[in-house]
Amino acid sequence: MPEQVFKMRATPDLTAASVKTVRCPACGGASIYAPSNPHRPFCGEGCKLHDLGAWASEAFKLPEQQPEVDPAFERS
Repeated sequence: MPEQVFKMRATPDLTAASVKTVRCPACGGASIYAPSNPHRPFCGEGCKLHDLGAWASEAFKLPEQQPEVDPAFERS
């Protein structure tokens, strides 16, 4: 399926040498990285919205780190 998305978004006047493709961060498929792709670096709107939803639900949050404990401070 990612190849089909790539073919639909490519414009006829761009050659394969002048089009930079990157890996879509959401699905791993090919994505055109050019102004002709309004969803870049994603391959399409679906992948862009999926990523936005993951950020909104805090799926990408960093794990909470436990603060370092100083035993001498704790005793005082």
